[in-house]
Amino acid sequence: MHNLIMENRSSLNFTGIEDCKSFDENAIVLSTEMGELTIKGENLKIESFNNESKEMVLSGKVFALIYTNENTRTGFFSKIFK
Repeated sequence: MHNLIMENRSSLNFTGIEDCKSFDENAIVLSTEMGELTIKGENLKIESFNNESKEMVLSGKVFALIYTNENTRTGFFSKIFK
C-alpha cells in the first residue's frame, strides 16, 4: 500500500517507498509501489527512512509531486540495504 500525507506543503509522510533513486535539496526521486515519484521543491531533506516498513518522512517547501509509471529498483538505498 502507498500513502502520502502532506502538511502545509512543508512535511511529507509516505508509506510504500521501495527506494530512493536520487535526492538533493531541489528534487527527490523515489520508487513507490505505485510507480516513480518525483518531489520538486526547495530545501528538501529526508528526515527518516525505514527500509523494512517502507516509510519515509521528508521536510522542505514542496512545489510539485509527479508520478510516472517507471518503477525500477536501482537507487541509492537499494544499493546500501542489500
